Amino acid sequence: MIHHISIAVRNPSHVAQVLAEILKAQAVPFPPNPGSYMVIPFDEYGTAIELYPLGSQIEPGENDEECVFVRTAITSMYTDIHAAISVPISQKEIEQIGVREDWRVVRCNRDSFFDVIEFWVENRLMIELLTPEMASQYLKFATQQENLKYFVAEPALATT
Repeated sequence: MIHHISIAVRNPSHVAQVLAEILKAQAVPFPPNPGSYMVIPFDEYGTAIELYPLGSQIEPGENDEECVFVRTAITSMYTDIHAAISVPISQKEIEQIGVREDWRVVRCNRDSFFDVIEFWVENRLMIELLTPEMASQYLKFATQQENLKYFVAEPALATT
């Protein structure tokens, strides 16, 4: 189970407020990395999303010291990181927030297994949002071993 995740965004304070609205959560500063915020829904899983300023990196500490936060000027328009998050609001509410923020929002079907809403934070970072109905559909798929065979099957060997 994933309890928290961190992502870098252009405007951590604003993104934290928007995600807090979607998750029915609270947005608070995250002091270990100045300028960062944390979204906490206060659920039974200890779920949290940390929003770091774009260009933040987590690097290993020296010897036995813990990790350190470092800023770099190197960033990309898009990222290879994404998360699927169950939310307590409807597709219509998500779409209204997307329109207000001018962020891309699109409902998608993942390989005919389950639906998600691609919610493009700052139009650069995709988070798959699952309404309660979609979360039920996802869990029905993801908790059945026979359904997951599609993902764990050995890839076919290429013939030359």
